Amino acid sequence: MQPLRELFDALPEPLRRQALTHASWVDRRADSYERLAFLGDSVLGLAVTAHLWPLLDPEAFGAGQLTKVRAQTVSGRACRVVAERLGVPARLRELAPEDNLANEALTRTERVLASIMEAVIGACFVEHGYDVTAAAVVDAFQPELARALEEPGDFKSALQERLAQRGETVAYSVVGEDGPPHDRTFEMAAFVAGVEVARGSGRSKKDAEQAAASAALDRITL
Repeated sequence: MQPLRELFDALPEPLRRQALTHASWVDRRADSYERLAFLGDSVLGLAVTAHLWPLLDPEAFGAGQLTKVRAQTVSGRACRVVAERLGVPARLRELAPEDNLANEALTRTERVLASIMEAVIGACFVEHGYDVTAAAVVDAFQPELARALEEPGDFKSALQERLAQRGETVAYSVVGEDGPPHDRTFEMAAFVAGVEVARGSGRSKKDAEQAAASAALDRITL
C-alpha cells in the first residue's frame, strides 16, 4: 500500500498544482482546488465508511453511531490535522503568488487546509482510481479514526453535561460563513454566561457547533 503522500507526489504536475491552488490565486475558479475538493469529500467519506462497515460490531454500532464516528473522522478539524501531518502548509507557501499576510493566513486556516486535504484526495482518485486512493486515505486518517472510536464525538452533549455540573449552559451563534454555495463553510462560536469560549468551523452549522463544543471542552475544566 502506498502512503497518500507518495500518491500525491506521483501526480502529474498540473493536477498536483491545481489541488494546492486557492481560488484567489487564479483568474478562473475552475483552475483552483474547489472541484477536486468536492470530489475528494465524497471519496473520503466512502473510504472511511467502507472501512468501518465490516470492522465494527453491528450490535454496538448502529447507523447513528457509525454516522457519528465517520463525521468525527472526516471533520474539518481532522482534515486539517492530516494536512499538517502531510506537510500541506509548506507546499502552499511555496505556491502562494505573494509572500503577504493574507496568503500566509490562508496556509494556516482550518477551512483552507481541510478543503485542500479533500482536493488532494480527489486528485489522487482522478489519477490512481478508488481502490488505491481509499487504502491510502484510511492509512492517513488512522489516528483520527482511532480517536473517533475511543471518544465518540457528541461533543455538544459532553459540553452540556460538564457545564451542568457548574450550573451553566452553552449557546451557539454563527460568526462567519465562507465559500461558494456548493462548498459552504460555517464558523460557530460557543458562549458560556455570555462570554465566547471557543470557535469551530464545519460544512454545516451542526458540524461547526460540534467543532466549537470540542474546542470548548479543551479549554473548560471542572
